[in-house]
Amino acid sequence: MGIGVSIFLIALGAILAFAVTADVSGLDINVVGWILMIVGIIGLVLSALFWSSWGGPAYWSSRRRTYVDEGPPPV
Repeated sequence: MGIGVSIFLIALGAILAFAVTADVSGLDINVVGWILMIVGIIGLVLSALFWSSWGGPAYWSSRRRTYVDEGPPPV
């Protein structure tokens, strides 16, 4: 789950938890909203942790080292 999906789940869960007042038999929409918000927050935290451990786009360019050949050893 990416950051975009996590934010979408948080927004959808907040809408269901706080803005929807409909009653459905056998289903509590407010609880579904809270569950979606919690899943979205967990996904956002995990995405942020994995993104920071990966290092981002500049990880490979900053890790390159230049090899300098100084020539043959002195005789």
